[in-house]
Amino acid sequence: MPEPATGGAAVVDALVAHGVTDIFGIPGTHNLELYRYLPASGLRHVVTRHEQGAGYAADGYARVSGRPGVVLTTSGPGITNAITALATAYADSVPVLAISPGPPRGAVGRDTGWLHELKHQQAALDAVTARSVRVESADEVADVVCDIFEAFETRRPRPVHLEIPVDVLEAEWTRTPCLRRPLAAPVRPPRHALEAVAAALTGALRPLLVAGGGARGAGEQVRALADLGVPVLTTVNGKGVIDESHPSALGAAMRLDAAHSAINDADVLVVVGSELGDSDLWGGTVEAGRHAERTVVRIDVDPGQMHKNVRADLPVVGDAGLVLRELLEALPRTPPPTWHQDRASTLRAALDAEAAVAGEPWAPIQQALSAALPAGTVIAGDSSQVTYYGTVHSWRFTPANRLLYPTGYATLGYGLPAAIGAKVAQPERPVVALVGDGAAMFSIQELVTACEQRLPLPVVIADNGGYAEIREQMVDRGIVPQGVDLCEPDFPALARAMGAHGVASGSVDELGALAAQALTADRPTVIHHRV
Repeated sequence: MPEPATGGAAVVDALVAHGVTDIFGIPGTHNLELYRYLPASGLRHVVTRHEQGAGYAADGYARVSGRPGVVLTTSGPGITNAITALATAYADSVPVLAISPGPPRGAVGRDTGWLHELKHQQAALDAVTARSVRVESADEVADVVCDIFEAFETRRPRPVHLEIPVDVLEAEWTRTPCLRRPLAAPVRPPRHALEAVAAALTGALRPLLVAGGGARGAGEQVRALADLGVPVLTTVNGKGVIDESHPSALGAAMRLDAAHSAINDADVLVVVGSELGDSDLWGGTVEAGRHAERTVVRIDVDPGQMHKNVRADLPVVGDAGLVLRELLEALPRTPPPTWHQDRASTLRAALDAEAAVAGEPWAPIQQALSAALPAGTVIAGDSSQVTYYGTVHSWRFTPANRLLYPTGYATLGYGLPAAIGAKVAQPERPVVALVGDGAAMFSIQELVTACEQRLPLPVVIADNGGYAEIREQMVDRGIVPQGVDLCEPDFPALARAMGAHGVASGSVDELGALAAQALTADRPTVIHHRV
């Protein structure tokens, strides 16, 4: 006889069937039937101190593990608290599944004063995710979850919201097995498209490859093109796709003027897994193809990216690793004589010189930490100067490194909870949160979550006295600075009050040693460093 259960079991069973092992969230009145089945499921539940923190943790978890992050919230304020985190995952193409209860069947939009009622909760979530899906019975859950996980694997991975009516969660349900659906084979690009790209590259004088976040699964193939002498520039989300010490690697320097010049000077520009957005270019523009003078190649799993921001002359839809592997087979095994092997070093010198000016206050911090921390460290940053002027340019990554950074949505408060998610995903891996003092206060409560999970996590707060970037912009526009010079807490004391270790760094030399020690501590350590 099938085991009697409630609709909450349908959701938990579907997650287990799809290999989910960890969940971030907060229980509430309307999602309790989900929690009924968690203890026996084997799923690890990490309770955060705010639903936004749960969303950021799931995001960091997904970026590091390669598996979808999962968030459980209650209805209304629970799921709307997670909206900014889901918008962040959407902007950076991160697979996150957010699950929440919704109004009972027949109650949507009735405005009756139901607890946590929104005008249209599902519509609110649909506006910030790839889609919001509402089921009307527990029997639908298995197929819907299969669809969601299949899309995570075969399409551009973006967050999805699953809404289950409260009465469906709480109603009796005849428990039936949830079976994982086999994945369809990836779409292979047409041979003629690859041959056209190979011909363009072979005849190029100044080829350039831009690797975005969509190229992360194609590191081996990107490296092979770099070995042939193609200079490789990465977006911030693509940082670490190629070892930045490689002679052909130009770093994650897309925002720099020298990068804009290099991109527009390339006669064959190959863009892999990037939309070439303003969040990467910082006001720079990329010129479209100019017939015989310039060819733009776009390689992306998402057909909608082919002509976004810059129209492709040669669009190739497909998985980046698969497309580049077949492209390499079509290319000569030695670099064409037209490719100048010293071009990458000239470009890199110009980029490094420009980056050094903006990153001057931040470079010593990055150098101290990178020298002291193990190879392969995950760095969780924030929309802070220490990250986008510092880590992005001054911490030379290998493919083993990972930068967690909210590139597209550029939110504050991401770094600490994302680091928690990364550490939950891979407990054996060194993880450090490196954030500004303004950013830290957006999610400082998640330090308690890290303490509760006993995570040996260094949390480096680079203190430059508030919202320094906004202060500089105000001054540049002739606006009297206001709301940017912040009253700050005693960060080490605050950390200790929350149950963590808290120390102050007296110098850059001391900073690296303190961070290395924190990796072996019995709980997180806040390291306050004044810039």
